[in-house]
Amino acid sequence: MTLEVIGAGFGRTGTNSLQTALHELGYGHCHHMYEVMPSIQQIEYFLAAAKGEKMDWDAVFEGFDAAVDWPSSKYYKELAEYYPQAKVILSVREPEGWYKSTRETIFEISNSSPRWMVALIPRVRKTRAMINATIWEGVFDGRFADKDHAIKVFEENIQEVKRTIPEQQLLIHEAKDGWEPLCEFLNKPVPSTPYPRTNDSADMFKRIKTLKRLQLVPWVLAAALVSYFLV
Repeated sequence: MTLEVIGAGFGRTGTNSLQTALHELGYGHCHHMYEVMPSIQQIEYFLAAAKGEKMDWDAVFEGFDAAVDWPSSKYYKELAEYYPQAKVILSVREPEGWYKSTRETIFEISNSSPRWMVALIPRVRKTRAMINATIWEGVFDGRFADKDHAIKVFEENIQEVKRTIPEQQLLIHEAKDGWEPLCEFLNKPVPSTPYPRTNDSADMFKRIKTLKRLQLVPWVLAAALVSYFLV
């Protein structure tokens, strides 16, 4: 199986909705960060890619016929060259809204990982290393907190995709555009159901709260030990 659709848009540009839409259009298994996180093999693949190692993309995307979101979108040029028949979708949104959403969700999650978990749990350590190397360092040069810089990188990516991918192979798509341009581009019939409008922000906010609570674990254990020995 080879990739038929390659996403070139950053995370938080409607990639979750796009993944759901592609599933509905018959792309049975669409790669997304949600598929990477539970898989140590996927984490290791993209950690290797972030280190510049030569990748066997057929192995990375075995069983997938489409890919959107980070980490795969960082490699859209390599993937478009490796899968020349694939169509490329650049998901976009208004830059200020994109930055706010990214800052409040995935960037906050990355910064909320308890240090004790990173130090003691190899899987957590590898996941954090992969995300940092791919996104925060690899895309934003360690300067995502600088809003102007991050938005500049976001806008430059859009222009670079337009410059790199042939016009007939590229669709620039915003979630509000709905089914019609997407289906026309992919030569698929328009579904009778509304275009997906998934929003995972609430789940991410819950995850952030959980991670912040977990940061307190060493302090709680230390307090318990002190209390035990002082009694």
